[in-house]
Amino acid sequence: MKTAIAENQKIFIQDRPQPNLEDYDNKGAIVKVLGCGLCGSDIVKFLHDGTEKVLGHEVVGEIVEIKPSVFSKFKVGDKIVLGHHVPCMKCDYCENKNYSMCHQFKETNIFPGGFAEYIYVSPKHLKNTVFKVPKHLDDMEISFMEPLACCIRAVERAEVKKGTTSLVIGLGSIGLLMGQAVKAFKGDVIGCDLIEERVALANNLNFDASIKFEDNDTTSSLIKEMTCNLGADIIFMTSGSDKAIEFAIKSVRDGGTILIFSSVPNDMAGYTNNDIYYRELKILGSYSPSPMDLALSHKLLSKKKVIVKYLSTAYSLEELGEAIEDTISNKTLKAYIKIAKD
Repeated sequence: MKTAIAENQKIFIQDRPQPNLEDYDNKGAIVKVLGCGLCGSDIVKFLHDGTEKVLGHEVVGEIVEIKPSVFSKFKVGDKIVLGHHVPCMKCDYCENKNYSMCHQFKETNIFPGGFAEYIYVSPKHLKNTVFKVPKHLDDMEISFMEPLACCIRAVERAEVKKGTTSLVIGLGSIGLLMGQAVKAFKGDVIGCDLIEERVALANNLNFDASIKFEDNDTTSSLIKEMTCNLGADIIFMTSGSDKAIEFAIKSVRDGGTILIFSSVPNDMAGYTNNDIYYRELKILGSYSPSPMDLALSHKLLSKKKVIVKYLSTAYSLEELGEAIEDTISNKTLKAYIKIAKD
């Protein structure tokens, strides 16, 4: 089968053996990959992990083999969308709702990765993180299930509710999903970005307001004016720039929350101790979703409560390298890699 191999910041299309259920005790499913979204974490691995790997986990596919053949939820021919990690739901981490810290969560994955013509999906996945594709959504739309679920997880951790005002710093695809997730939880949301087109797009996606970033002082003053001179209750850091940290500190209200949803190139960049201490700020991280978050994401997409129709651009498997370059250079918000031929 055709497989995109990432190694040393290059993509190679190679022919690799198709996964076989016999190698997995004849349990689970073989899925023909129709398409797979390109995640920011894929790009981080592409840039910073030179070892050979198959990237991709935002998979939409069709079941071509499943065993046991009589599975309660799925059958051959079903079109599905899936999440790639499965928590055990019974360890100390899971009992405290730290699902993405669960050891099983970190160990489970699809094989070999979404940028291949076929993948293996385990029984644990089939039970917990696999969903049928709604007939009224196209493949590209439903491929947003996993990234939207990540945003739902972040919104839950930040305790968004009616009456709170959130500021989303960075309006890439995740920022635009995050703002819509905030609205789904009845919160108010302001978006901010350097790129005019993304600011305009946010304003068309149910954000309460969206502004272009000028500089830390000017833009944080504007945020204060928009929030009764207090600052935002919650900041979602979806920007991967360490320079955005100062802006977040200036824009959050005393006693507010900053939720970190991106890595930054300078891992020494951080939030000043005295700001956290004297202003009683809450600094949180959020990483990856639970099966419950995936289910809610699937529901919100199915009901068109979150709009993703115009957030992604299609590329072929052979164009994966170009898709990565276009995403890095902001030529596209998000890439969707079509694997199966029409």
